[in-house]
Amino acid sequence: MKVLVINCGSSSLKYQVIDSETEHVLAKGLCERIGIDGVLTYQPAGQDKIKYEAAMPAHRQAVELVLKQLTDPQNGVLKSIDEIEAVGHRMVHGGEKFACSTLLDEEVLQTVEDLNDLAPLHNPPTLVGVRACKEILPDTPMVGVFDTAFHQTMPASAFIYALPYEYYEKYGMRRYGFHGTSHKFVAQRTAEIMGKKPEDVKVIVCHLGNGASISAVDGGKCVETSMGLTPLEGLIMGTRSGDIDPTCIEYIAHKEGITLEDTMQIINKKSGVLGISGVSSDFRDLEAAADEGNERAQLALDAFCHHVVKYIGSYIAVMNGVDAIVFTAGIGENAPLVRKAVLGHFKYMGLEVDPINDSIHGDECMISTADSKVKAYVIPTNEELAICRDTVEIVTKKTIEDVVKKVLG
Repeated sequence: MKVLVINCGSSSLKYQVIDSETEHVLAKGLCERIGIDGVLTYQPAGQDKIKYEAAMPAHRQAVELVLKQLTDPQNGVLKSIDEIEAVGHRMVHGGEKFACSTLLDEEVLQTVEDLNDLAPLHNPPTLVGVRACKEILPDTPMVGVFDTAFHQTMPASAFIYALPYEYYEKYGMRRYGFHGTSHKFVAQRTAEIMGKKPEDVKVIVCHLGNGASISAVDGGKCVETSMGLTPLEGLIMGTRSGDIDPTCIEYIAHKEGITLEDTMQIINKKSGVLGISGVSSDFRDLEAAADEGNERAQLALDAFCHHVVKYIGSYIAVMNGVDAIVFTAGIGENAPLVRKAVLGHFKYMGLEVDPINDSIHGDECMISTADSKVKAYVIPTNEELAICRDTVEIVTKKTIEDVVKKVLG
C-alpha cells in the first residue's frame, strides 16, 4: 500500500509517500509560505531536491501541487494519484476523545474541531489540510494519528491537575502530553532491539529537541509524560520555560506592565535555553559559546540536563525500575555531551556510558557498555513511518470489516 503522510501547519505542509510493504520513502518534501507566495520542495528517493516558487493561496492548492509533482512524468514516483491508497494525517490534539488513530469521517472532524481551544495553533490548520485532501481525493481513506493518543493510558493520578475538579469536568483541564507518535515508535523499537516484547520492558523515552518531552513507558503503555495541557509544561526547551512557579507569570506582567497574552509570549517564545543564555535556542550554538567561556550558555546547558535528570529519576520511581533509557529527536540524537552528562547520574543503577557515545550523531546505537544493568540507546525517531503504520492498520481493519459485512449480508 502506498501511503501519503501529511503534517500541516498554519502556512506549511510536510509530506512523504511511503510504500508500506517495504517501508521505503518514495518521495518527501515541504510546502512553505502557504497563503503568502508559496515555495515547494520535492525530493524523490535517492535524488536531489527540487525547489521552486508556486502560487499556494490555500492548503488545497498546496495539496494539488504536491500530487502534481508526485505524478510528474519526469520526476514523479507515481503513475497516477490512484496509486495513493490512503492518507495519514498528523493530528496534534485529540483530547480524551481519541486514545488511538481513527478514520477521519465528518463526525470525527467535527469532534476535533470542538477541541480547537486545547490546541488553537495546531488543530485548525490540520483540519484545513484534511478537508483539502478530502476534496481532491474523495474516495481515498483518511486516517488521523493523534500526538496525544499514546499518553491516554496514563492513570488519573498522573494526568489530573490539583485544581478545582470542575475545571477538568467543564474544560478538560488535565495533562495530555505530546510527541506521542514519537514516544510510541521509539518505545516499540527499543523492545525490538532488546529482543523482548513491549509488555516485558520498562523504557524511558527522552524526546529532546527544540520542543522536548520525556515519557515513562511500562509494558508498552505510557504511565507518565512531562508535557501537559499544552506543550509548555515539563522540561526546559529551546524557547519554552517548561516548569515554573505559575506566580512568575503574574509577577512578570505586573513588573513589566504588560498583558497576560504578552507574558505568555515571553514564556513560550523568549524563555528556555534562549532566555537563560541570551545566545540561542540551538544547542550547537550553545555548545560553541560555552566552549568559548560563555557562562550563561554553560548554565543553560547545565540547567537543561539537570531537568532531564530530574524527570528520568522520578520516572524510574514511578515505574519501580527501568530497563532502558533512550534518546531521540534533534538534541537526543545529535548531542553526545548532553547524553553523557545526563547518563552520568545513573551510575548507581549499573549504567556505564560507552565511549562510542561520543561519535553517535543520528544513528541507532546502544551507548551503554555491554555489561550495564540498565541499557541506554540512541534511536532516531520516525513519526512519518509510525503514522504510515497506523494508517495501514486502520484502513486494513476497515476493509476486512466491510468484506465481512458484505458476505454476511
